[in-house]
Amino acid sequence: MMGPQMWSRAWTACRSVPQLPRAMYHRAGLPLHAARRIGAAAVTGLPATHTRHTRHLNSTHQFPHAQRSSLPHSALSIPTHGAVGPEHGHTDRGHSSTRAPSRWATGGAHPHTPHEGSASASETPTPPPIRAEKPPHVAVPFTRRVLPEAAWPYADLMRLDKPIGSWLLYAPCTWSIAMATQPGEMIDVQMLALFGLGAVVMRGAGCTINDMWDADLDKHVRRTANRPLASGAINHRQALVFLAGQLSVGLAVLLQLNDYSVVLGASSLALVVVYPLMKRVTVWPQAVLGLVFNWGALLGWAAVRGECDWSVVLPLYTAGWGWTMVYDTVYAHQDRADDIVVGIKSTAVRMGVDTKTWLAGFGALSIGGLTLAGINADVGLPYFLGVGAAATHAARSVYVTRLDVPHDCWRCFNQMKWGGAIVFGGAWANTLIGG
Repeated sequence: MMGPQMWSRAWTACRSVPQLPRAMYHRAGLPLHAARRIGAAAVTGLPATHTRHTRHLNSTHQFPHAQRSSLPHSALSIPTHGAVGPEHGHTDRGHSSTRAPSRWATGGAHPHTPHEGSASASETPTPPPIRAEKPPHVAVPFTRRVLPEAAWPYADLMRLDKPIGSWLLYAPCTWSIAMATQPGEMIDVQMLALFGLGAVVMRGAGCTINDMWDADLDKHVRRTANRPLASGAINHRQALVFLAGQLSVGLAVLLQLNDYSVVLGASSLALVVVYPLMKRVTVWPQAVLGLVFNWGALLGWAAVRGECDWSVVLPLYTAGWGWTMVYDTVYAHQDRADDIVVGIKSTAVRMGVDTKTWLAGFGALSIGGLTLAGINADVGLPYFLGVGAAATHAARSVYVTRLDVPHDCWRCFNQMKWGGAIVFGGAWANTLIGG
């Protein structure tokens, strides 16, 4: 009888066999279900189920050696119930009471393997490794499909394959533009497009600056070790030239706005440059990131109105800051263990097991800021319904997230874009129905 552990090993072998080329089984006239039984027998040492396929496999006159050598060794050396002769411990009536030990059980050569030094031994392939589990499927980034290979490191440098950062940077801009639009008027789509392009370019520039500062630290963190500068795919001089190009495009976008907005937008560049240094000197680098990432809450209103109504944009900016503290602290938990070892400071390291309590406070600050901004802007019910829906979405996302599981942290971080979109939808609905 096979115990639970033996069945587990057999199942692992069954799962590993189909990973071999299918043509291998077709040439042998062997379907996959028979190959699975053969794989199980290779591990357990038990005979494979007596079928015409296993008899065919062990019949040299039906299965020439040239074809036998193309199959894995474990599939060639499995005894069956009959048609193989008594030297395999079997008779034509069925297998004997003495079971031939498997190669893995004896720790040496399989009893049915040609002796070392014989002609056929050198032609028999090594058995394939048995994998405990199938590795997760990794999707090919769209940048690999649409860009030439020479551009891949630069696309990775600006995180073009991970647009979530651009969405999170863009969201406060859309809130401000929608709230600045007069009730009953259509939102300026061209303005939204300009800010969208600016979000992609300036987020890329920020990532480039961040990687230039952190190249040495990134080498010691599992998630960031393959970034272009850390891995050596490009050097600092190439990154600097690329950064100059991104900033030039960002300036071209900014110059499409009014003069007040140009000055206001340019004043944020100092924060962009300083942010990467904060993780070396304070456990609150996310607080500085929040100041950078929500500058659009000020700039969007100024681009529409030509000035800032501080009674609206300051609460909106504060709301965005609290929102950033929530999602970027969750994001930082992906690297918390490595950050502690390397000495990188973050809110995830600072808060530890109390993180969700802190996040509840920052979430309340964000919702309060959005509510106060709406009241001061004299918006209608659709906006507040959007704020309530966004709060519910964010609270649920954080609640179900296991902060010690990196995949959960990434999922929660990635979902935060929908909260930003819901707030924008409420503000846009408010303008459509006239407040």
